Amino acid sequence: MPPEIDFRPARVDAGDGAALAQAMRDELAELYDGLQLDGPAMPKAGPAELGPPGGAFLVGRLDGEPVCCGGLKRLPDGTCEIKKMFVAPSARGRGVARTLLRALEDEARRLGYAVARLDTGPKQPHAQRLYESEGYREIGNFNDNPVATYFAEKQL
Repeated sequence: MPPEIDFRPARVDAGDGAALAQAMRDELAELYDGLQLDGPAMPKAGPAELGPPGGAFLVGRLDGEPVCCGGLKRLPDGTCEIKKMFVAPSARGRGVARTLLRALEDEARRLGYAVARLDTGPKQPHAQRLYESEGYREIGNFNDNPVATYFAEKQL
């Protein structure tokens, strides 16, 4: 049974949202040897992209503690992209990532999106397995992310 997580809108640049997003950046910089997630070659995913009207950013709390985050960004073709999905190490292995992904898909539907896209890199095979198990199908490179090797979408 998936954990009961309380998802609420948040900001990627303030409070618990910023803390979780920074933890994700730190982990990816270690995993991908100094990667600058907000560098000029990377797809943009800041407060302008992950906020209204076309975007969103959620923080999930488990027993009152912030344990995960993720956002949505509008793409030029009218689809959305799931960005900055992160689960704190203390909450991993309990179904939190799957619950987060489903909450982001629900938010995408609420915002009127019919298709969600996402990507992940070669050092995150667990993420790719999660996405495939949730019905994402591989597509071509849609966002010029220089680190990603897996690009996928799902009809919502």
